[in-house]
Amino acid sequence: MSTLTPPVIRERKRGGGPQNRDSLWAALPWVGPVLLLIFGVVLFPAAYMIYSSTRRISQAGTNVEGVGFENFATVFADPNLPRVLLNTFVWVIVVVSVTVVLSLLLANFLNKPFPGRTLVRMAVIVPWAASVVMTTTVFYYGLDRDYGIMNSFLVDIGLLDSTYGFTKNVATALGAAIVVGIFVSIPFTTYTLLAGLQAVPSDALEAAKMDGAGPVRTYFSVVLPQLRGALAVAVLINVINVFNNLPILRIMTGSIPGYSADTLMTYIFKVLQFDRRLDIASALSVVNFAVVILIVAVYVKVVKPMKET
Repeated sequence: MSTLTPPVIRERKRGGGPQNRDSLWAALPWVGPVLLLIFGVVLFPAAYMIYSSTRRISQAGTNVEGVGFENFATVFADPNLPRVLLNTFVWVIVVVSVTVVLSLLLANFLNKPFPGRTLVRMAVIVPWAASVVMTTTVFYYGLDRDYGIMNSFLVDIGLLDSTYGFTKNVATALGAAIVVGIFVSIPFTTYTLLAGLQAVPSDALEAAKMDGAGPVRTYFSVVLPQLRGALAVAVLINVINVFNNLPILRIMTGSIPGYSADTLMTYIFKVLQFDRRLDIASALSVVNFAVVILIVAVYVKVVKPMKET
């Protein structure tokens, strides 16, 4: 005997009906402010940036006329762009890779009970709590050739014959910036991985121990798979933060003339501040945004950070 489905149930199955519309209006006062914030802080600036990249803008900031993709043609014809992109990828890959490895080691250490663990955990967070500009400035002046305390220390212990201008050479300035980038990125990554370690079920560790697995086998077969989500999030956020970092590179490599030590962010800054080409800077910003979105999309597709272990 066939039964008839009531109209209200059929509407609910189709996702429509008065009740769903009423629920949407009821939720709007709660969701509305968030949507307005997303539009005002994310969508509108991004749309205006894309719009500006297709215009010719005077040095006074006057929107003169539309030029289509002419600004992008200027950007991709720039002979400095390949070196800038290479610096950007070296900067991101080295900082993120070393940060994750060191943070994983540090998180495992802080997860073990030892006297003074609370104080050590508090000390780890200091570079993250301090101003990035202040921390970078300390490193910059500490490496100064004439009166830097770090330079003098390297001479005193015999690693250098005489003081060296680390921030005046492209390779050493980028290397120093990478060290600072790792230093300020470790606290957040360490705490993210530490939270993941503390969420590992103790019964899983006990089961591995009862099955005869040693510490190394237990770590790689039980602990690391449980850390998959925390690792994926830590890497993704670090990639975005490091890629878009301006203060560290601006301070550490700012005294080097030309664009040989620049990444995309510092390159955009120089085009905007010194050349006063707002239209070209907008086109570069769109390129920067597109590269970040591409990296994130590929990472999410390959790693699948939300996939269950």
